Amino acid sequence: MPDADHNTADLELLTELGVAAGKIAMKWFGQDPQVWMKEGQSPVSEADFAIDQFLQQELLAARPDYGWLSEETDDNRERLQAERVFVVDPIDGTRGFIAGSQQWCISIAVVEQGRPTVGVLECPALQQTIAAHAGRGAWCNRDPMKADDPDPKSPVRVTGPRSFQKDADRRLSRPVNKLPFVPSLAYRIAMIGLGNADLSLARASAKDWDLAAADLIVHEAGGCLTDLKGTKPEYNCEDVRHGALVACAAPDHKEMLDIAIKAMNNGGER
Repeated sequence: MPDADHNTADLELLTELGVAAGKIAMKWFGQDPQVWMKEGQSPVSEADFAIDQFLQQELLAARPDYGWLSEETDDNRERLQAERVFVVDPIDGTRGFIAGSQQWCISIAVVEQGRPTVGVLECPALQQTIAAHAGRGAWCNRDPMKADDPDPKSPVRVTGPRSFQKDADRRLSRPVNKLPFVPSLAYRIAMIGLGNADLSLARASAKDWDLAAADLIVHEAGGCLTDLKGTKPEYNCEDVRHGALVACAAPDHKEMLDIAIKAMNNGGER
């Protein structure tokens, strides 16, 4: 079983370095950073690389026995032998970051035995530090987070792929409030725990680094993130890709799963 005191020390480390990484990111935000295109026409900026280098150096200096998995680092399968692994996305929502949207974040988690034990989403443009400790809750700027209890009489606040939002009215039996598109998948999931959304969807293709920190945050805030069979994701496996996922308040899970299954049959963006 994960050690609670060890997790507390890890969370302090992730929070401190997440804030520092956020300051690095803000030096490029709104400043037209250099951008390259990766496979699949996914952008990466010089800010992504700078933050990745900073976090890898600082985190592994503090925890040299941990494994490392990051979007912007070539995968080293030695992580599979490590008891604990850092899972990092230097900037989740790079397209939004480049375009000047405030809804991007630095995502950092520690994974042990396939599940996150601590997680941090540092959102410097929003002035939010969102964090979670397994079994001890989730916080935004140190204020406790709690997913909203579902109200069947209220419209369902939906965030997710644009294609699903476009047709959400005909897919849901309840009224729909289609929220503006959020470029960061991690932040869209965290919106459930923040009480700012009722349903968040991700199509198949998300990776460990998109999900691990946000997964723990939403669960510790009283929500859930599962695949379409209702199973929680597992992390630090050989294949870091995941299928379609749904995040919602835990009491609403069955209804939202039914909605998600219908929605995901029609594909959509991440």
